[in-house]
Amino acid sequence: MRWLALVQVLSLTALAQSFEVASGEARYRVREQLVQIGITDAVGTTKAVRGQVSLQEGRASGEFVVDLRELKSDQTRRDNYLRQNTLQTDRFPTAIFRPKAVEGLPNPLPQSGKFPVRVVGELTIRDVTEEVAWEGEAEFKGQEVRVVLRTEFPFEKFKLVQPRVAVVLSVENRIRLEVDLSLRRK
Repeated sequence: MRWLALVQVLSLTALAQSFEVASGEARYRVREQLVQIGITDAVGTTKAVRGQVSLQEGRASGEFVVDLRELKSDQTRRDNYLRQNTLQTDRFPTAIFRPKAVEGLPNPLPQSGKFPVRVVGELTIRDVTEEVAWEGEAEFKGQEVRVVLRTEFPFEKFKLVQPRVAVVLSVENRIRLEVDLSLRRK
């Protein structure tokens, strides 16, 4: 009888759990030096985030999509430049992340608690796909999970050209991406 109970417990831990985006926000941060302003962070945000993920014993599958056409910063000129030149959103309107592994979560997944996590997967920006690792935290509250993650990389990793315009003296060769997601168990 104990053996049967053990088999049932082990089979429950192997079941995949699925989550979908209930709400979210994605951001980029790039340090720039502007004429007459000095050094500052350019920050663009969008709430146009959708997706789902299935987790099973550290493995992940699914897809998260960010509509890059909806990115907005504090300057319309910057937004237009990024859409037309750097991201070319007419041809490549979305960024797509496909997670492969999640490290740091207990098995089985909890109903509550905060856990530091590392999520590894493939990010596609324009027509370039590269593996990236995101660091952050997952907070479980019943059927909801709040996930805050960040990653960074140089422009050339995704064959992006650093912005060069007259009012911008320099742009640091490092893009920081951040996501803040509220996921709901399916």
